[in-house]
Amino acid sequence: MNGTTKTMDGPASVGDAVRRVTRPFYVYAVFANSLFQRGVFVLYLHQRGFSVGQVALLQTLLYLVSGVAEVPTGFIADRIGRRAGIVIGQLLIAGCLLGQVSFSNYWLFLALFIAQGVGMACVSGADTALLYDLLVRRGATAGYVRIRSRFTMLGTLTSGAAIVLGGQLQQISWAVVYVGSAACLALAVVVLMSGVPEIRGVDAVDEQDGAGKGYGDTTAWRALLRVATPALVTLVVVSGLMHATLTPYIIFMQKTLSDQGAGTATVSVVIAAGFLAGGIAPLLSDRANRRIGYRVIVLVSLLTLAAALGLSGLGLLGVTVAAFLALVGIPEITAVLVDNVFNEAVPSRHRASLLSMIVFVESALIGIGYLVLGLLMDKLGSSAGMAAYAAVPLLACLLWLPVLFRGARVTGLRRPRC
Repeated sequence: MNGTTKTMDGPASVGDAVRRVTRPFYVYAVFANSLFQRGVFVLYLHQRGFSVGQVALLQTLLYLVSGVAEVPTGFIADRIGRRAGIVIGQLLIAGCLLGQVSFSNYWLFLALFIAQGVGMACVSGADTALLYDLLVRRGATAGYVRIRSRFTMLGTLTSGAAIVLGGQLQQISWAVVYVGSAACLALAVVVLMSGVPEIRGVDAVDEQDGAGKGYGDTTAWRALLRVATPALVTLVVVSGLMHATLTPYIIFMQKTLSDQGAGTATVSVVIAAGFLAGGIAPLLSDRANRRIGYRVIVLVSLLTLAAALGLSGLGLLGVTVAAFLALVGIPEITAVLVDNVFNEAVPSRHRASLLSMIVFVESALIGIGYLVLGLLMDKLGSSAGMAAYAAVPLLACLLWLPVLFRGARVTGLRRPRC
């Protein structure tokens, strides 16, 4: 049929095969997201003597470099293997964390953050491409949304727990925080190498093409031109604007809460709770996909982000906290559904490369979003700046409405009929 075990083996055999794939991925998600410095690294950089502007430059540089490096690292992952790309990226990030706790020179930190951005680019795109193609091999892509939801949930919940634990570990020493994070990344690599098989682009099986038949794009650029429908391009931009809203919103929420009267302990608890809410919400992705569909969910997510930013602009601590906790999880559902659409849209041979191009757009928009929101908060104040930034998700809504109401086809590839 198509090279998978779907017809040769019974449903139980397929289920067992899928579980053998997903279990190490779930364990990997836990270790890869055990980054204890994530919730306190700004405090650490301030203790190193860096100004707010210097810290902002490091963070912006991290995302911009990550975006620029997405395309070449995606090509490398398709050539040498998706797992190999992830391993290289995680080890590079671990090395950068060790360097950050060992040195204090700002110019060296610039180099370390650049290298860390490259490491992030090696991982992004390659991880979901590897997971999706392993499911393609087993004829189990119908369960991708559910599996990806659990993968995201474990990662986000672990991040929230790591933020809380990082604050406690810092009382021992910063070395424990950073070395502990690097050690967890090393363990993630061990789990991946021991439990997940390698897949290169040339070895991948296109679910849309059957056993390698049909499309024969020799380069990722030709594949991109074939699958890039106007609706898909719009979804990439809209998804990028959603992430460019959500990511700076979560990070700068620390400043907003503080300016509205919350103490440091309260801020850390609220941010950690936000991560937990964002971790649980993706469990609803499969149900939302079946009952509502990603087209409507995209619009709902953008409107909720605009509402959360607008409510934060009222300057009322209770309202800001309630809006943050109630609404921050909805875009996480959307991210899982959109990720599934992107995987369905691109051919397996160039999946890592094409997904990296998509992440490049998202990373570039996130980097710009940090600068824009930071400028608005400096000029207007933290609360009013948040409210003004609601224009970004509203702009994304306007871009998405034609796709929503016209029912334009996002995925250019046609699935084979059974």
